Amino acid sequence: MKILLAMLSTLAWGLSFFFTIYATYNLIVALAGFKRRKARAACPPKNRFAVLIAARNEECVIGNLVESLNAQDYPKELFDVYVIPNNCTDDTAGAARKAGAKIIDCTIPVKSKGEVLTFAFDKLLEEEKYDAFCVFDADNLVDPGFLKAMNSAVCGGAKVGQAYRDSKNPHDTAISGSYSIYYWMISRFYSQSRSNIGLTAIINGSGWMVTAGMLREMGGFHTSTLTEDLEFATQCILRDVKVEWVPEARIYDEQPLTFAQSWKQRKRWSSGMIQTCSRYAPAVLRKAVRQRSALNADQFIFLIAPIMQVVCFLSMLISAVLAACYLQVQLFPATWVYIQLFSPIGLSFLGTAGLALLTLLTEKKFSRKMWKAVFYYWVFVMSWIPINLLCLVKRTTVWDEIKHTRSVRMSELSIEK
Repeated sequence: MKILLAMLSTLAWGLSFFFTIYATYNLIVALAGFKRRKARAACPPKNRFAVLIAARNEECVIGNLVESLNAQDYPKELFDVYVIPNNCTDDTAGAARKAGAKIIDCTIPVKSKGEVLTFAFDKLLEEEKYDAFCVFDADNLVDPGFLKAMNSAVCGGAKVGQAYRDSKNPHDTAISGSYSIYYWMISRFYSQSRSNIGLTAIINGSGWMVTAGMLREMGGFHTSTLTEDLEFATQCILRDVKVEWVPEARIYDEQPLTFAQSWKQRKRWSSGMIQTCSRYAPAVLRKAVRQRSALNADQFIFLIAPIMQVVCFLSMLISAVLAACYLQVQLFPATWVYIQLFSPIGLSFLGTAGLALLTLLTEKKFSRKMWKAVFYYWVFVMSWIPINLLCLVKRTTVWDEIKHTRSVRMSELSIEK
């Protein structure tokens, strides 16, 4: 029995050691997020943009997005808004056209957002009339200064850029509040921190930009996983191209309201991230080692995040088993055993809630309505562990529809927030 306990103790220590290194690295990098960013030099409007929106049954919200895009503080002759309806059973196309968008009819079968974007990019690149492309989700609203900020980024040399992802409905439920905290946290302690020390931001699903020149260098937009944003960012990093952080450009995103919606969406995210990790992590690691590339080393650390979450869970599970065994054979006082059993849960709850609160205060998003999300955030984060465990065994292979019903206009957003 003592030999078995010693073996389990060694395993738990080893897993904890690797996770501690991983967590310490991310903590050190995140601290750079407190550094104030140097303002980007403004550039007169010159780049011509194509705005792309892949839309599936988005009749309820698509009009508000198109309206916010048509209200951009940017010359109207320098951008066009394209909606690409796909697999729709409602009148998404009609609502988009009524709001002032152009329609690209998707004439091929598509099973994911990545396939829709590939179709649209291939079509528009042939026309050779745009300098850059911006991608949005149909439930977004876009700040009037978005294209102006992205134009300045392109003028400054950016080939790929990511905007600040804000929230339309942070106060609706604990789930929507947790998502909002998550995105604010990613913006401040991932994208901004890495931008401050010369690394790359993350493409975050929506509100991103890529130049036409970059797409032509890459032979077009070609992704095959369920997380086309992460896969495309990794492809850029393998070419030593950074995703520039452009927080002056801002979008507002509708967050899921229920745990069931959240579970389905995050299961897709985890499946796509594991797909991307298995396909690209070896190449990213080789480049990090052979070329001493900090950019690729940092991306490798990001790609293995689902694996490290599982490592953390296994370490905690083995520690709990050890504590129960110690109690059974009475090797240690019962008080010590109970501390070993329950302190990791308590500490993780306090740490997660504290980080959520710090994010709200740093981003100036705190209000009394956010307390439920602060306390629920631990559930949101911890529930990712079973999701990752499930996806390691059986991954999602289809792009499930997430219904968007929060029909809010930009003029109403400031009132709600």
